[in-house]
Amino acid sequence: MARELFGTDGIRGVAGEYPLDPRTVFALGEALGADITANARGDEVLFGADTRESSDWIAATVAAGLAHRGIRSRYAGVITTPGVAWLTRNGPFAAGVMISASHNPYQDNGIKIFGHSGFKLPDSEEHTIEQELLRLREGTPDPHAAGRPGNLPIEEHLDRQYLEYLRSTVDVRLDAVRLALDCGNGAASRLGPELFRSLGAEVVTVCAAPDGRNINLNCGALHPENLSKTVVGTGAAYGVAFDGDADRAIFVSRTGRIVNGDGVLLAAARAWKAAGRLRGGTVVSTVMANLGLEHALEAEKIGMVRTPVGDKYVLEEMVRRDAVLGGEQSGHIIFRDYATTGDGMLTALKVFEIARRSGLGLDELTSDLKVYPQKLVNIRVREKKGLLEHPAVAREIQRAEESFAGAGRVVVRFSGTEPLARVMVEGADEGKVESFSASIAAVIRQELGA
Repeated sequence: MARELFGTDGIRGVAGEYPLDPRTVFALGEALGADITANARGDEVLFGADTRESSDWIAATVAAGLAHRGIRSRYAGVITTPGVAWLTRNGPFAAGVMISASHNPYQDNGIKIFGHSGFKLPDSEEHTIEQELLRLREGTPDPHAAGRPGNLPIEEHLDRQYLEYLRSTVDVRLDAVRLALDCGNGAASRLGPELFRSLGAEVVTVCAAPDGRNINLNCGALHPENLSKTVVGTGAAYGVAFDGDADRAIFVSRTGRIVNGDGVLLAAARAWKAAGRLRGGTVVSTVMANLGLEHALEAEKIGMVRTPVGDKYVLEEMVRRDAVLGGEQSGHIIFRDYATTGDGMLTALKVFEIARRSGLGLDELTSDLKVYPQKLVNIRVREKKGLLEHPAVAREIQRAEESFAGAGRVVVRFSGTEPLARVMVEGADEGKVESFSASIAAVIRQELGA
């Protein structure tokens, strides 16, 4: 079923513009309220937000729409996306709503919805809500012009519950360990340093001073090279970079080497298998996972299953297979025994626990991960349909696959959150990777470019 507004991670766009204009946001609240009432799931919804200047008014506007349907809203203030998921699952909430555009710049924002289970809503339920939203929007006046909504009062004890839970997931201390945290000027800016200091770590923070407009700005999980310099310069044992809503984490080793989600999955899978905790002996990742991860896991007799991009789809496959470990190269790692979504701070705790128990650093834990050359090219497109229906695009992909002859991969897809086509080419021959990524991107730009 085609969805107009919901992508792979909720609704996302430029704050103040469709579909994040006040009328549509209010109608979303009404539609969500109708869905909650129809399914008899209770009368409270939890809200959380990242640090964007638009987050508060978007949260308040969704809440106003919910109130129109008799649903009460409670607000945790600035908190991580996985924090909202955990609180929703473990509290009296029919649903959870996170206001965030994750790794996007501050001008963008988004609305992510969780059911009481703590899982993101299934596509079918998002479709139902979207259809009701579009119907309601036609008769919805601008709520801001009508003097609505007011401010949502923040209940500061809610994030305390989440931090206490995170501390309970590990049984090691970090006394005398120096950590460097790049909080991306986002949702982890206060919670991240507080969490690790409470476990005894000496924390060096960078980009932990949000001003509403500097979230993800040349920092965080998308720019770990800056953190690498901090780690080496301060002699930190580890570095962790979070994205805007802290559902992903990218690591830096003591030597300044960047370790992405593939490296984390390898280290965790090996540790979980050794402890007898890797149910089914399988890790779930996406089509973007490097071939090097697949080969390293094979050497450990650990299977790997690939899904479409999106931690939502990783989690669905994990549930289907009863797998306990999965994630994405981008840093979304799901420890299903502990969480229902990617959680950057939980991932950091688990990585540090593995390192402390093994007596090894990140360099040693991932030393056998051979990373195949991989090139990702983004092309802005005028519409997101018919990508592989263009003969010229299909021919160029086929030419690349025939040239690699099994020693490489081509993944071409639309972004689930932006008007982009993404081309990923990977293989042992770096020259071919560069050449084919450029040629496929050029054909897509010619056929579909904005």
